[in-house]
Amino acid sequence: MTRPQVTIDGNEAAAYVAHKTNEVIAIYPITPSSNMGEWADQWSSEGKQNIWGTVPTVIEMQSEGGAAGALHGALQAGTLGCTFTASQGLLLMIPNMYKIAGELTPAVIHVAARAVAAQALSIFGDHQDVMAVRQTGFAMLAANSVQEVMDMSLIAQAATLESRIPFVHFFDGFRTSHEVAKVEQLTEDDMRAMVDDELVRRHRQRALSPDHPVLRGTAQNPDVYFQGRETVNPFYIATPAIVQNAMDKFAALAGRQYHLFDYVGAPDAERVIVIMGSGAETVQETVEYLVERGEKIGLVKVRLYRPFATDAFLACLPKTVKSIAVLDRTKEPGSLGEPLYQEVLTALHEGCEGPLPRIVGGRYGLSSKEFTPAMVKGVFDEIAKPKPKNHFTIGILDDVTHTSLDYDDSFSTEDPATVRCLFFGLGADGTVGANKNSIKIIGEETPNYAQGYFVYDSKKSGSMTISHLRFGPKPIRSSYLISRANFIACHLFTFLERIDVLRAAVPGATFL
Repeated sequence: MTRPQVTIDGNEAAAYVAHKTNEVIAIYPITPSSNMGEWADQWSSEGKQNIWGTVPTVIEMQSEGGAAGALHGALQAGTLGCTFTASQGLLLMIPNMYKIAGELTPAVIHVAARAVAAQALSIFGDHQDVMAVRQTGFAMLAANSVQEVMDMSLIAQAATLESRIPFVHFFDGFRTSHEVAKVEQLTEDDMRAMVDDELVRRHRQRALSPDHPVLRGTAQNPDVYFQGRETVNPFYIATPAIVQNAMDKFAALAGRQYHLFDYVGAPDAERVIVIMGSGAETVQETVEYLVERGEKIGLVKVRLYRPFATDAFLACLPKTVKSIAVLDRTKEPGSLGEPLYQEVLTALHEGCEGPLPRIVGGRYGLSSKEFTPAMVKGVFDEIAKPKPKNHFTIGILDDVTHTSLDYDDSFSTEDPATVRCLFFGLGADGTVGANKNSIKIIGEETPNYAQGYFVYDSKKSGSMTISHLRFGPKPIRSSYLISRANFIACHLFTFLERIDVLRAAVPGATFL
């Protein structure tokens, strides 16, 4: 079956599936997730129907806490519901998230993962927000690219209905939520095949109703609360297999096979990076480039972060691995290590029968800080050393506590067949809008793969924008900015006096 090719961003990809597979969508805007709510609101106002032939009710609340409360209420009424959020907005949902998970209620919260305000506010992407809700009992599923956002949205919806565990489906704010890419659009038939109507009926039957009263949401004393907390264990134990089954069913439909953990690289790799989110795309590009040149390295992409399936993780690691770097896009001051690093350490300690490989952890990409193939190679070089640095940072120069790794900034894996364009514009001058149109035309009217990413600062209109466009004959995994361009355009003459617009130009580049 041929599916339509569309050129859209990550937010639209998530909203598309969410709108088709839900009945109540409670929203409250917060950057960079606002567009998901905007799309859902627009589609409902246009009378667009879900896969059951009804128009989803989209309701904007007065805060994210209200959106989570409305979601909780809708779910208890037996309705299929979801919401979209990020950063502080997700943190405001924590009390309701404990209740939704504690009552074993299927739901999906789609999160454009974003930095949390600490020493300062940042609207840009990392995993600090989703890591702050990992204790609520929600399962956590990561998507690494725009295509994966669409795919994982549907896999999460199917898995939550079967497992009764609610899901946080997350992808990197801006880097994935706002990246425009050419993807294969899932059809309503795909969604009907993945979402089991019998499971929907069971969700309806568990609703609070005067026709079949049940007692729910009580207060409990020391005699039973502990036992009640432990009764959820079988549901969490069953969840990884349910997610893998949903991924297998999805592969039979759409032809894209995912696993709880996916390995890429040399079958006899000695050095491996473990990572999740858009950074995994950059690591994969680097691994494929270096493996072709004889390096024994690999990558483990984490899809289902919670519940963490130790057996599946150990099964996907090559038996030859000697050293592992676990990369976290978050910081937990005062902890013994970041969350993914701790999870991997525990899995290997509890599950490995022989001697353990050397394991180090590092931080990268906070607040959308660049993460490039040069940095990936720097990490692989570090773990080749007899005593690699642990709890390192990559991508910054830490001259205070000296955690940062050195790397060769000139290293590049850019494909010469890929056209790389940079456009310098002024916020609100039309440059970004025109470039979005251009990349959609290239993506949808030619056989090329296409990618557009747009850099603004948080002041938005009136400040400089830089559009990064790539297109070419091969799939594009480059989830980082263009530093070597063969076409550069400058749309404001005064920029020529202030910045070196030709710094990224390769020999023979065109300047407009």
